[in-house]
Amino acid sequence: MRFDAVLLLSFGGPEGPDQVRPFLENVTRGRDVPRQRLDEVAEHYLHFGGISPINAINRALVAELRAELADRGLRLPVYFGNRNWEPYVEDAVVAMRDDEIRCAAVFTTSAWSGYSSCTQYVEDIARARAAAGPDAPELVKLRPYFDHPLFVEMFAEAVRNAADTVCAGARLVFTAHSIPVAADERCGPHLYSRQVAYAARLVADAVDYCDYDLVWQSRSGPPQIPWLEPDVADHLTTLADAGVKAVIICPIGFVADHIEVVWDLDHELRGQAEAAGMAFARAGTPNADRRFARLAVDLIDEMRYGRAPQRVSGPDPVPGCGASVNGAPCRPPHCVAACPPAVNPATPTAGSR
Repeated sequence: MRFDAVLLLSFGGPEGPDQVRPFLENVTRGRDVPRQRLDEVAEHYLHFGGISPINAINRALVAELRAELADRGLRLPVYFGNRNWEPYVEDAVVAMRDDEIRCAAVFTTSAWSGYSSCTQYVEDIARARAAAGPDAPELVKLRPYFDHPLFVEMFAEAVRNAADTVCAGARLVFTAHSIPVAADERCGPHLYSRQVAYAARLVADAVDYCDYDLVWQSRSGPPQIPWLEPDVADHLTTLADAGVKAVIICPIGFVADHIEVVWDLDHELRGQAEAAGMAFARAGTPNADRRFARLAVDLIDEMRYGRAPQRVSGPDPVPGCGASVNGAPCRPPHCVAACPPAVNPATPTAGSR
């Protein structure tokens, strides 16, 4: 497949106090999230001056992508668009149309399959192409990359670095964004949670941890709706009650240090650990690591040359999902299970990312 551009597609985040509330209203529009919940999450952003780290991280990643493409002799422009805040993906695709881009690879800041992690980005692509009209470029979403060697390498290195800051014998705990159990069933039986568990196993094996925990964080919505559990805060209490003296938290579900990492983990969970007398270390995320750009270009090369996907082999079959073209949903044979666009049944975490 021939590409003449790359689109980095992400979630978006506010970059000033006056943007926080409009951003949160964008994220939750039509989903009946209580006003009180929006007020709570707004305070998380305002704690950091009303600025989400995500846009700055993504701009740095765009620079790394351009450098990596140039190093491989690929003269491809890189565009950047978000679902929920400026720069919007619709504007990015209109600019691509005006620049006479015909076919672009789309790299998303989510490593997973599932509705919110994959299919909703496919819907973003379709909406952006519709906004650009009949001359919109072809857009090819690259595959989920939770088992790519560089993904595993970056998180394994981050765990080792975190382990160096706490005493020997610290408990390793992986965490990812919780979603409603019903949403985890939508694109195949537990596709998202199985991929997170698979990646956690790959990273744990790479750092020689035979025993570790996988938990979930940042849930939102009515308590009567079941979400993936255990919650990371509840689990930390359990570990403290069992006499665990140190923890290493690896946010494997997140590729950047956005609000759910810097608030939920670095602020709230660290405070909880300190109050319980536990040493706390948080492993880093890829952010704008040059290897993350290399990973993206590797995925592009898979599509350009029809190469087999680069994967770290685990003990079980890969719970995978493939690429999608022009906003069409993932379908077999590219995908283990079809992921049809539909209304998200989840009450979203207001302020996600």
